[in-house]
Amino acid sequence: MNKKTALYGLFILVVLGALLFRLIQLDLRPMHHDEANQAVKFGILLEKGEYRYDRTEHHGPSLYYLSLPFAWVASGTSFSSLNEETLRLLPMILGVGIILLFLLLKDGVSLEAAVFAGIFAAVSPAMVFYSRFYIQETLLVFFLVGAVAAAWRYTRTRSPFWAAASGLFCGMMFATKETCIIAFGAMLAALFLTRISLKKSVRQEDMPDMPKISHLLIFLGTGALVSLLLYSSFFQNPKGILDSVLAFGSYLGRAGDAGFHSHPFYYYLKMLAFSQYGNGPVWSEALILGLALVGGYAAFRPLTNGDSVPFFLRYVAFYTLLATAAYSLIPYKTPWNMLPFYIGFILLAGYGASFLLRISKKLIFRIAVILVLGLGLIHLGMQCYRANFKYYADSRNPYVYAHTSMDFMNLIQRINDLSPHHPDQEQMLIKVITQPDEAWPLPWYLRGFGRVGYWQEVGEAGALANVPLIISSLDKTSQLQPYLEDNHLLEYYELRPGILLALYIDQNLWDTFLQKKKVN
Repeated sequence: MNKKTALYGLFILVVLGALLFRLIQLDLRPMHHDEANQAVKFGILLEKGEYRYDRTEHHGPSLYYLSLPFAWVASGTSFSSLNEETLRLLPMILGVGIILLFLLLKDGVSLEAAVFAGIFAAVSPAMVFYSRFYIQETLLVFFLVGAVAAAWRYTRTRSPFWAAASGLFCGMMFATKETCIIAFGAMLAALFLTRISLKKSVRQEDMPDMPKISHLLIFLGTGALVSLLLYSSFFQNPKGILDSVLAFGSYLGRAGDAGFHSHPFYYYLKMLAFSQYGNGPVWSEALILGLALVGGYAAFRPLTNGDSVPFFLRYVAFYTLLATAAYSLIPYKTPWNMLPFYIGFILLAGYGASFLLRISKKLIFRIAVILVLGLGLIHLGMQCYRANFKYYADSRNPYVYAHTSMDFMNLIQRINDLSPHHPDQEQMLIKVITQPDEAWPLPWYLRGFGRVGYWQEVGEAGALANVPLIISSLDKTSQLQPYLEDNHLLEYYELRPGILLALYIDQNLWDTFLQKKKVN
């Protein structure tokens, strides 16, 4: 077996391993409030066929429209029959798809480097964790890698097909999340800097030519068409097209006024390099960061006579530097926002690993590199398992961010246990009185109940004395007491770390529940 065949065989195993890590127990982790928010928005599209882009919330339409085939197969058009596994299948598949796209870059960084990058993406705790998350980030990264990979294939082939493919991916980026503008800026600036910096250093035949005007128009037209179709809800809501542009103003304001999400410049890199919370375990993706530095050195190393730096490698290095700086400078930070620049680190790390093996001429050095890579990958794999199957909802996991507590699932279980003992069962009245940020992810978990109402103030919720179940935030409990006539039992459950919800259970319902439980 020659080296090329072995590398392709290894790549297949990597893809299968990545699929396994991402697919198993997709419903294990409780829905994050952001996931639930996206799911309820999708439910409207699923059941009613309606979608309207909201330029202040929810992000772009691609997540919802691409989720439709999975939902149709699993539950038809019933939102209440939908489950977490079905929703998370889309980001899971595209998370594996990112690795497959690396093969399109094999002549830009080498097949060996592409395989190494695939290995790192397959076991990176951050990449795997957010591939199991029903939010836009994994989609954004998939389309980003697709856009760059298709553009690279265009430079190699000059085929209009790849121009259209790159335009399609760029259009999907725009239709996924407003922060795509950061990636677009970094992509264009990196291209400019790469051409300038390598103008006299790259053999003329290695410098990509400028695209034909006709192919550039194909690229722009394809991207624009995709964006227009999705943002206009396939021309049902033309205003969505204008809103997709106006949205940048809304998100620019949010970036500067981060509030709870305000974090220092070094937040992302520190999280990746070294994290430990309380008495929890140490987390580190330092292997990838370290090898990315090696790949960065290879991209910018001094050239000797006859040597040539791969154009694409220099491009990835510039993109990674620019995107990392841009995302780090923005005060508003959440852990998943780092993925669009972290993918650059992973590609550089793939080249870094390949580069170290290539320059290790002596057997002892080569063995040392292989040993470090092997132990480092085992360490990443162990962390990946820990992050996704042990600390999946634990605040000591750096990728768990303002996440729904496991105790919240006890609240949902209590409601599900009580409902069969009420005459109305799933039509039992449930009133939720909280601020909006403390209501989620209740709308997702209560989707099977037909009479659920949400209010922000006690006085707005109407009569409460005979309501079977009332859920309230902690600050509403003192206001609720005068309305309840002492005929409700009170229980507390943790929504998120440090945030409690109160569950008021009608005493008659509780007595019936206990009586039936005793009999059983």
